[in-house]
Amino acid sequence: MVARAYTVAFEGIAARLVEVQCALTPGMPAFSIVGLPDKAVSEARERVRAAFAALAIALPARKITVNLSPADLPKEGSHFDLAIALGVLAAMDVIPADRVAETVGFGGLSLDGTLEPVGGALPAALTAAAEGRELICARASGAEAAWVDAAAVTPADSLAAVIAHLNGKVPLGLAAPGEIKGAGGWRDLSEVKGQERAKRALEIAAAGRHHLLLVGTPGSGKSMLAQRLPGLLPPLDAAEVLETSMIHSLSGLIAEGGISRERPYREPHHTASMAAIVGGGKGAKPGEISLAHNGVLFMDEFPEFSRQVLETLRQPIETGSVVVARANAHVRYPCRFLLVAAANPCRCGYLADPSRACPKAPSCGEEYLGRISTPLLDRIDLRVDVPPVAYSDLDLPANGERSAAVAKRVARARACQAERYREVGQVALNAEAEGDVLAAAAPLDAEGKALLGRAAEKFSLSARGYHRVLRVARTIADLEASDRVLTGHLAEALSYRLSHAMPVMSG
Repeated sequence: MVARAYTVAFEGIAARLVEVQCALTPGMPAFSIVGLPDKAVSEARERVRAAFAALAIALPARKITVNLSPADLPKEGSHFDLAIALGVLAAMDVIPADRVAETVGFGGLSLDGTLEPVGGALPAALTAAAEGRELICARASGAEAAWVDAAAVTPADSLAAVIAHLNGKVPLGLAAPGEIKGAGGWRDLSEVKGQERAKRALEIAAAGRHHLLLVGTPGSGKSMLAQRLPGLLPPLDAAEVLETSMIHSLSGLIAEGGISRERPYREPHHTASMAAIVGGGKGAKPGEISLAHNGVLFMDEFPEFSRQVLETLRQPIETGSVVVARANAHVRYPCRFLLVAAANPCRCGYLADPSRACPKAPSCGEEYLGRISTPLLDRIDLRVDVPPVAYSDLDLPANGERSAAVAKRVARARACQAERYREVGQVALNAEAEGDVLAAAAPLDAEGKALLGRAAEKFSLSARGYHRVLRVARTIADLEASDRVLTGHLAEALSYRLSHAMPVMSG
């Protein structure tokens, strides 16, 4: 007889159903797990053996073979423990085999038989719901998994409790979803003294999800500005909450089962590896660009990141997804993030101040910012100089516009875009519009066409740069509730594209 239990294996944010087949056959006593298990899965046999001993359950003196099907799908992680234990118990007739076959087991086992939470409960619950099966997991994972309304999620503290539940002796209750954490808590934009042009660029970036580059001397407020950008963005909608939470679930970032409507804000250090930024490593886990999905990715000291990391950003910025390629698998993660990059004008940071600049000025600035390649820079819509703030202004009280007021304008502009692109698939914001969609969204009059044509010719704008100017101009028009893109909107968009923060880049 072969008993069957079920669990999941992860491919990106998708969870594939895995059948755990367990057979007890005559032969020398042994416990083997086959079906492309990694080290953690292979070691499950020792955790299961110890958990059974803690419950006074003796393994039979027979050969125990556990096959994880499909056998050609890599199996990684300790969450296979519970399903393997249930499969063995069903084969031993300790629990009903037909009852086990109706469940998806998801959890790690400690040596005393308690269930331990693992990352990925949310996508596991989605798969269980799609298969019409009950999800049994550790109690600490129940609140997270219960966010999938269609799934019956049964949390348990121990393997003993699961056995009693499946035998019908002590039924376990269903899990309740965790709390929704509302948006808020971000520092206010009014606290930033001066930097009105940079604040305006933040508003435009938030309204259309346009990538932003801030260049300025150390201490000019680049980080302060970036940290206040999430406070200008609208809360996540229901679909965005689910998609973002699934990525965070895989990374174990959902605390106490509570999901958040607050947009992610990630700020990796410039020494981070490519696997940490883009994704990869053991298990091809999501990187910082995916953890920032639907939110903000702030990369301070932008030129200090390795060239390999910076160049790898080019494709995700364009497509909104990244493929982590491995010899035996290709894993895709979504990564529609708003990039805010910050840089000093040169290595010492004082290129514009002759009294403090290094002897290599101005060539040091060209060399330093030259680490940002032309193709990558061409994908950044807004480039802003952030000059130092005068000492006399630092003592002035905060009197700038508050984040809440700016956020209202951003929300109205995004509502305009949602209505405009309602019938267009895969386009929700101006930053995603292209081709005929962009031409219809941002028609120019004769004066506007002439202005953009002159600028494109004089400054050698690439085709990408040309269209990105149009996208920014459309967003500026939306912020002013204008149906048409006027010459003034176009001129402001060009001013950010042709900023002195970086040299003008051609094709």
